[in-house]
Amino acid sequence: MKKQRIPFFFFFFFFFFFILMVALAADADDSQELHVQQQQQQHRSSIRCLLQAPPKIDCPSSCVVRCGNNWKNQMCNKMCNVCCSRCSCVPPGTGQDTRHLCPCYGTMVNPHTGKLKCP
Repeated sequence: MKKQRIPFFFFFFFFFFFILMVALAADADDSQELHVQQQQQQHRSSIRCLLQAPPKIDCPSSCVVRCGNNWKNQMCNKMCNVCCSRCSCVPPGTGQDTRHLCPCYGTMVNPHTGKLKCP
């Protein structure tokens, strides 16, 4: 009678071990697939952000603040509004040290002189 129990015990043990391995493998595949799906979703959302138009801002009021301390106030406002309409961005403050916060605004060049266009 003990001889019949030993093979049954091994059969039951290996069957349980096999089921456990299959379940773990399926769980690992699911988690890997979920990770791949999350990466694809992030990639799609980043592409979508690049294709969306930048949010509209109130260019005249932003440029009045930007050109507040400029000695050529009218010209500054005119050029600032041109740059703002193209970039939908105006760097905060009145100084040149904030140009990097709005790359489009900070790198636009006058085609005739080659100098920076935006104040």
